[in-house]
Amino acid sequence: MKFEELEIDNRIKEGIESFNYEELTKIQEIVIPVIISGIDLLACSQTGSGKTAAFLIPIIESILKSDRKGTKALIITPTREICMQIEEQISGIGYFTDISYLAVYGGNDQDSFSRQKSALTNGADIIVATPGRLISHLGLGYFNLKELEFLVLDEADEMLDMGFYPDIINIISNLPVKRQNLMFSATMPQEIRKLAKEILENPEVVDLNFSKPAVEIEQKAYLVFEKDKQSLLVSVLKDYPEQKILIFVSTKLNVGKISSFLKMNRIKHSAINSSFSQSERNETVLSFKSGQINVLVATNLLSRGIDIEDVNLIINYDIPEKAEDYVHRIGRTARAGKLGLAISLISEFDINKFNRIEKLLNRIIVKLNLPEGFRGAPQYSVRSTKKSGRNFKKTNFKRIDDNSGNKQHKRFNPSRKRNSGN
Repeated sequence: MKFEELEIDNRIKEGIESFNYEELTKIQEIVIPVIISGIDLLACSQTGSGKTAAFLIPIIESILKSDRKGTKALIITPTREICMQIEEQISGIGYFTDISYLAVYGGNDQDSFSRQKSALTNGADIIVATPGRLISHLGLGYFNLKELEFLVLDEADEMLDMGFYPDIINIISNLPVKRQNLMFSATMPQEIRKLAKEILENPEVVDLNFSKPAVEIEQKAYLVFEKDKQSLLVSVLKDYPEQKILIFVSTKLNVGKISSFLKMNRIKHSAINSSFSQSERNETVLSFKSGQINVLVATNLLSRGIDIEDVNLIINYDIPEKAEDYVHRIGRTARAGKLGLAISLISEFDINKFNRIEKLLNRIIVKLNLPEGFRGAPQYSVRSTKKSGRNFKKTNFKRIDDNSGNKQHKRFNPSRKRNSGN
């Protein structure tokens, strides 16, 4: 279905056209009519599937039809980055309308807090906020939500993982009882269903199930001892010059360690984690988006909801604890149908975690030979399991070639085309 077929305000269609959107994604085609009908919603769909536009379009449409003043929609997100991303989409989709909006998040100076206070007092049509900063404003008593019509919890599973459940319940206690509630999540664990029962009323449940990584993403891995991982990372980076590369690590401490090692090896890069000030984070992401720097080291902070175009290579320096996070990470590449590559470095401590990833994906990811100069690698055991009619046989091996002849590395060319049969 094409956006031009939607029965919505033409000003919204003009905004959508500015994004070069033509056809609705699956989640958009399903949930937009549900939201317009006024029903509560619990929607599960993978990061990058178009969830943000799916709720913004009907919300903006409703606001344009309303003659009541005050804040109509409150969108709660887990991080500042996602908050800013949604603000950008509101700006684009609503560009040709007169709706007002505000992003409310921490990490700003006192002047920013004062500007937020002024806008909240006057009542912007749409407020996008992180839980902590929103509660700070609510506690001061000038934030009027009497006219609220929509409550959106975006990346709800991530908010629960980050411990925001008490904050969410606190915020909801300040909202009018009569409102439409919309919950969006990338996964559907039991905790999400429990929260949905607490705040949703007879909701429509849209579960698109687990969505595997796009076929355009080529996935490979190295088995490497932990002590050799930094050297292997440098080797891989030198194999992919001039590519836009995002390196995921597990902790803020590792961000610093990897960044220092890359500096020692004169590899131009930047790094980001939750300890950075908001201005530093904004500047770093902007530099990466614009191509001023091509290598960025980050924690899971950038694995969800951040739309950075033309990322050619994702490197999982540390394997994530949750298998679903692997999917979110590598989903930062191969956007809009482009090709991408994901390379994971599996240490002796990561084998069980990578087992879980392969079980989730129902596939064995190719293990590349280490480059020359590396001695030995940890053994990898694939436990026997059955899923979707396929068998994973117990296998012990040190390294598996990728069937690319005798070459140690198979260079990835993001401009090449795949055969239609692949």
